[in-house]
Amino acid sequence: MSRVVTLTGGVGGAKLVLGLMQICPPEQITAIVNTGDDFRHLGLAISPDIDTLLYTLSGKANKTQGWGREGESWSFMDAVKSLGGEDWFLLGDGDLALHVLRSHLLAEGETLSAITARFASAWELGLSILPMSDDPVATHLTTSEGDMPFQRYFVECRCAPEVEAIRFEGAERASATAGVIEAITDPATKAILIAPSNPWLSVDPILAVPGIKEALAVTHAPVVAVSPIVGGQAVKGPTAKLMGEMGLAVTNESIAAHYADVIDGLLVDERDDASGLTIPHDVTDTLMKTLADRERVARAALALADRIAG
Repeated sequence: MSRVVTLTGGVGGAKLVLGLMQICPPEQITAIVNTGDDFRHLGLAISPDIDTLLYTLSGKANKTQGWGREGESWSFMDAVKSLGGEDWFLLGDGDLALHVLRSHLLAEGETLSAITARFASAWELGLSILPMSDDPVATHLTTSEGDMPFQRYFVECRCAPEVEAIRFEGAERASATAGVIEAITDPATKAILIAPSNPWLSVDPILAVPGIKEALAVTHAPVVAVSPIVGGQAVKGPTAKLMGEMGLAVTNESIAAHYADVIDGLLVDERDDASGLTIPHDVTDTLMKTLADRERVARAALALADRIAG
């Protein structure tokens, strides 16, 4: 049975995986998910990218914002605010179920990967969702306003501080989750896709886990990234701002250079000039607003992988 592996962050990656599920049997899809965003809040274990994937693939995601649950209510947060509790990171009443149950199961000794598989099975998703590691890895940013864990920078400060450096605490001591290396190097894997997630904040934490980048270097399967750049800007999040702060042009050439020792090809948006790329690439409309859009991008990424393999 052939397999497609995707390295993914949150919203953009979840859209790509949902597109894959329209054209591949779910049991042939493995999503390796960033956990550098994970943190403890109000005593609860929060896994934002994993949860975005779970909500999106199960049809429970908020369709407007792409994360959180549709039809959410906020009684819990209202009560927290009334007691003077921190309210910069919102936890909806329905969303709490994942966090409370995850925290309980972690305290009982279950691994994050086992818990994630339990949730995916409960919602009958069919695919394999693998956290990049069961060990804690935390994305931290050195900014113009001091050192910040990722969620403080991303949510509380809304990405406003200028970023000077990024590090992934604990990565050097972490081990890839069981099944991650095997999925990447499996002879049955026909393509490995890097989602249009932020390369520095969502994909680099995955690549920082020992063994994963090395596995990508030796796999026989073509590795294709979907560029997060559309029309010279990022669709969501701080990608373009971050690139500017690092002195990089917001171009597909910069994305290709960042992934130079990882990818075999790059799928770029039709609004951008791809003439300067020196690696195999294809061009399509990479905006994923509808389910048909997501399927189109997934098909185009797989077609590029097939062309490289051929």
